[in-house]
Amino acid sequence: MADFLRRLLLLVVSLAFISANAGDSRLTNAEIVPAEETYVLNADFNFELNPKLTDALAHGLALHFIAELRVKRPRWYWFNKTVANRRIEYRLSYHAITRRYRLTVGSLHRSFEKLADAVHIMQHIRHWYVAPAEAFAPGIRHESELRFFHDTSQLPKLFQLSAVANGSWEVNTGWIEWTFLPGAAESP
Repeated sequence: MADFLRRLLLLVVSLAFISANAGDSRLTNAEIVPAEETYVLNADFNFELNPKLTDALAHGLALHFIAELRVKRPRWYWFNKTVANRRIEYRLSYHAITRRYRLTVGSLHRSFEKLADAVHIMQHIRHWYVAPAEAFAPGIRHESELRFFHDTSQLPKLFQLSAVANGSWEVNTGWIEWTFLPGAAESP
């Protein structure tokens, strides 16, 4: 009986821990809007870097984050058509000599005195090119999916093992889905 109660208590504590960590990362706002013959994404994420990630960063480990977007147009006669499949890769690092954080997106980088300022940039995506306007069928609902996550496959192998065994390395919103309706075709 005591063994059963111990297992039950362990299960309850585990579920409480999992549910507490599940709400840490989430998408708070996302919209695809027209902009000069294209469509762009504006999105806001809510996440924080836990003490394990900030400690790894302070000790010289670079962290990689990815925002992924998929937009599909439903078709009744075949599989859905992929209109856009985009991703942004962020690399966040700390330089002990300058005592500054560096956020790299592609070949562009920017330095910050505070970690919170660099994280704020990753949390708010603005005017991210999705696709040209002609890629969308006006008046037809399109299915969109967006996620933001810490790419643990970019960590050194030893840390990858720790990341698999320990959930404290995880920042992940999971796929969030919504539909949007592109505007009607404009008359010349």
